[in-house]
Amino acid sequence: MTRRKRIVEIKIQNTLFPNKSIGEYEGNIIMFKGGIKGQKVRVRLGRRKKGYIEGKLLEVLERSPLEKNISCKHIEACGGCTYQTLFYEDELSLKEEQVLDLFKKESIRDFNYLGIEASPRVEGYRNKMEYTFGDEVKGGPLVLGLHRRGRFYEIVDTSGCNIADEDFSLIRCAVMKHFRELGIPHYNKRTHKGILRHLVIRKALSTGEIMINLATTSQGKIDVDGFIKELLGIEGLEGAIVGILHTINDGLADMVKADELHLLYGRDYIVEEIHNLKFKISPFSFFQTNTFGAERLYSIVRDFIRDKKSNIIYDLYSGTGTIAQILSPVCKKVTGIEIVREAVEVARENARLNDLNNVEFIAGDVLTEVDRLNKKPDIVIIDPPRDGIHPKAINKIIDFNPKTFIYVSCNPVTLVRDLKVLIERGYSIDMVKLMDMFPRTPHVETVALMTR
Repeated sequence: MTRRKRIVEIKIQNTLFPNKSIGEYEGNIIMFKGGIKGQKVRVRLGRRKKGYIEGKLLEVLERSPLEKNISCKHIEACGGCTYQTLFYEDELSLKEEQVLDLFKKESIRDFNYLGIEASPRVEGYRNKMEYTFGDEVKGGPLVLGLHRRGRFYEIVDTSGCNIADEDFSLIRCAVMKHFRELGIPHYNKRTHKGILRHLVIRKALSTGEIMINLATTSQGKIDVDGFIKELLGIEGLEGAIVGILHTINDGLADMVKADELHLLYGRDYIVEEIHNLKFKISPFSFFQTNTFGAERLYSIVRDFIRDKKSNIIYDLYSGTGTIAQILSPVCKKVTGIEIVREAVEVARENARLNDLNNVEFIAGDVLTEVDRLNKKPDIVIIDPPRDGIHPKAINKIIDFNPKTFIYVSCNPVTLVRDLKVLIERGYSIDMVKLMDMFPRTPHVETVALMTR
């Protein structure tokens, strides 16, 4: 292949998790991010890797036979979703195929596959949206929305976004209009000048409580009273605004973090309810973005455990302790370990809120804390970050030698890698079930039950 043939047209032969496509050109395997199996696309070729050439998707020339649905007007522009052109049933089948292919590739067989469970909501399911201030074209009017697909500097006005709660759309539009009229500039990621950066909205879907966090630089002041008045004057909200916050962020990274955090109105948390338990959610604490999907995910974990009051459970990578607290009624004791100290404090506070006395939370690295636990668990729950279990920690975890492991994974690529180690150490996979927590995106949760 000559170097002049940098842009080529190919047909996508397969789509791999997560959101990777494969095609072929002149006998070479081309791999790139984005796309759907069956599409004809234009790709810019990049570096040659071991066994394939890296590419970048430039344009979809012909849609896939799978693409029978146009459910969002921002399909071409917005980078927030991947599968808006698929009927939901086809999306579930595609995700299922991708995950099972990973198991087959690693020769992991002989388990009871329980299928994929659909999200209770497909539209308006997100309980958190992080919007960015910017412009759609250089020098254009202020926009508040999501990043344009494949672009770092351009923002799309995502009016009518169908995965966000309708209250989010009303708030987003009101805030965009408010700052447009005031003429306050957005933060320019090229020059690092400007004021407005992000707007984060969180809503407890079971209670309707809404928390709004405006992120700006310290390069200028905003009229706090006017901003509060604008938000509280929005008509038609189904939920209720219980907290308004202002984050000062002068960092260069395009992310929401707080150099300073100011409470402008109400309180700095919302309360969500799952399985009759209450969970406080603060501005920066982790909580699954699909409330009703999370309820089903945790139900799957509880079903795998069954109700046995004598069980001692370790919940590793426990986050804000949601799984541990939901399991507390069906076991003797749950111990959670989480490296993020703030998350552990939230978990402890929520346990007190729910009057649970058989759960405890330890702040520390799983890699070191597992050495300090002295009670033998009956069940170990593993819910690690996307990178999976640290290679140095996995054998220490297996050394607990519980009867049962339950692995909850947001990344089946690292899941199958870790399952192979568990199998090599004498465990067998009993059941696997998928839970679609993220409709219209390429992501899916997997729950695996392993026993010795």
